[in-house]
Amino acid sequence: MTPLLDVRDLVVRHGPVVAVDGVSFSLGAGETLALVGPSGCGKSSTATAVLGLRRPDAGEVWFEGREITRMTERQLRPLRPAMQPVFQDPYGSLSPRLRVRDAVAEPLRVQGRWDRETGPARVAELLETVGLDPALGDRRPYELSGGQCQRAGIARALASDPRLLVLDEPVSALDPGVRAGVLNLLVDLRERLGLGCLFICHDPALVRHFADRVAEMRAGRIERFS
Repeated sequence: MTPLLDVRDLVVRHGPVVAVDGVSFSLGAGETLALVGPSGCGKSSTATAVLGLRRPDAGEVWFEGREITRMTERQLRPLRPAMQPVFQDPYGSLSPRLRVRDAVAEPLRVQGRWDRETGPARVAELLETVGLDPALGDRRPYELSGGQCQRAGIARALASDPRLLVLDEPVSALDPGVRAGVLNLLVDLRERLGLGCLFICHDPALVRHFADRVAEMRAGRIERFS
């Protein structure tokens, strides 16, 4: 079976520094791979290359059987909705000028899928899917708690109907009790929607209870899988 995501011998340089040095892994639909390691080991650089936000210096990234590393932006654009990021800072990932409902609706508008009649109901459904009262859609991000704001960010990602989520330290800024609730939500979404999840984290203990596989990364390389 073709993997959802297949990363082959990835190399990413930042000037003279090799941030990612020959990283390879694959990820299937409905599977979570945790990429763990200390700060500066190359985890986030790997994520940006996977998402097509920067072209790697060597290696290949394949998504659903298509190599994306050599695609032009025009070729890549139709695939971007299927690969959605969730970032570390829940407040920084949503525009402070937009109400939450408008932030969640924005991908639908940008992708030309907004419908005046069904759009508001779809936004309410997305907020409910991540465990938020749709009434919170009237608020702005700074009026929400950190956990609520991160859930809204996940709802925004889900608006694109993705098949892959790339989660870069998505709970590290949250309090422990709130963190557990968001992690449980991600597990539920993976199972219900069949999402592939690349979960980037600095703490191996955090991911052991929900990741299917763990790739331990150090100094730009994956040292082992467990």
